[in-house]
Amino acid sequence: MNSRFLTFIILVLDWLSALVAWSLFYYLRKTNIENVDFTVNSTFYIGILVVPIGWLLLYLLQGTYQDVRRLYRLKILMITFSATLFGSIAIFFLFLLDDDINGYRQYYSSVFLLFGVHFMITFIPRLLLVSYVVKQIHNRKAGFKTLIVGGSDKAVDLFKEVNELPKGSGHQFVGFININGIDKLLKDHMPYLGHIDDVETVLRENEIEEVIIALESIEHDRLKKIISRLEGGDLRIKILPDMYDILSGTVEMKNIFGALLIDVNSEVMPVWQRTFKRIFDIVASIIALVLLTPLFILLGVLVKLSSPGPILFKQNRIGKKGRLFKIIKFRTMLINSEKNGPQLSSSNDPRITNIGRFMRKSRLDEFLQFYNVLIGDMSIVGPRPERQFFINQIIEREPQFLELTKVRPGITSWGQVKYGYAENVDQMLDRMKYDLLYLKNRSISLDFKIMLYTVIIIFKGVGK
Repeated sequence: MNSRFLTFIILVLDWLSALVAWSLFYYLRKTNIENVDFTVNSTFYIGILVVPIGWLLLYLLQGTYQDVRRLYRLKILMITFSATLFGSIAIFFLFLLDDDINGYRQYYSSVFLLFGVHFMITFIPRLLLVSYVVKQIHNRKAGFKTLIVGGSDKAVDLFKEVNELPKGSGHQFVGFININGIDKLLKDHMPYLGHIDDVETVLRENEIEEVIIALESIEHDRLKKIISRLEGGDLRIKILPDMYDILSGTVEMKNIFGALLIDVNSEVMPVWQRTFKRIFDIVASIIALVLLTPLFILLGVLVKLSSPGPILFKQNRIGKKGRLFKIIKFRTMLINSEKNGPQLSSSNDPRITNIGRFMRKSRLDEFLQFYNVLIGDMSIVGPRPERQFFINQIIEREPQFLELTKVRPGITSWGQVKYGYAENVDQMLDRMKYDLLYLKNRSISLDFKIMLYTVIIIFKGVGK
């Protein structure tokens, strides 16, 4: 079943469940707890309009609708229980606490009733839908397009182990690529799709969803290089564990019938934080674009008066998952500043205008990027986006740079706060260390710290 269609189905089921649950709760509360006649009034109508939307937002923050094909029955039980518990308490304090009651027992009865009704009406449709998807996977009628990296005996053993499992694990093998150009033992079992050097093309053309690296995890150097090239999209990456991994407890098993694999999960920010981050980006961008309009007009006039040329500057940058987008800024340089090809600016760059120098120090030229944030090209906090010309030079020396494309680039970043604008590739590599550090420690609190220091730089005008 298509992932988007499945997400739509569970969204509709959740909305209908919340609608029915609130209606039934309202009726039972009036007739069984308050012992009054049930009447349909404005409070009831407001509830059926507002409450289901609130539940959907809670589920969204919880991450319920992210990759719904990978939900399983125990997980749907746990997330439904936790969401119902939190949501019932929230509704109690928001809507029920100020009601007239005959005793506190009615409060307790109302909360337990709401929890029970909502949990059962929500969980049963979810369970049926998830059970259907799980059954399709176990029967090998559905799954995830999987690529094997490696073609040795180890890769063959892995392929046979997965195919001989009593229940399907969800791996639908599309083919394999090899590493040394020699090992092709898997060719008798699945198509050979090329060498590791062609991995980006293979992933794109075959719409790969999972990659299994059939190497020992003790081969750290080779694994590091391969994983660096694979990371950056929505891929699930798995590797074979060695005995050290098993003894150290780094092997996470979610399916007792599955093959012994390590799930390489480099996402450190919980789902609810990622959802909150995007909602915050949208709300903050709308507010900023509205409130800063007078400043934008003033800066536009100053840019126009400072030198001939357009007010705005647009340039192609590489964003999340390697997607190309146009970044928008106030122009800070003379026109035709790169007539001899891409060139980084320096502290005393003669191409920078007087007003441009001020805007760069105070970061005012970046404020228009709230528009890029609003439309989803960027985030307020994230690694600074670079041009493909300089990315090609960087990855020749440090392939890990590609890891930064796993997330949306930002208006400001840890590297930008600590280091500022880079004047050459060496400085780009130095700044990259801070951005990689951010990538491994992402959190809402860290984002707010970076934003705070950015505001300090803006008011002090000490940006590099």
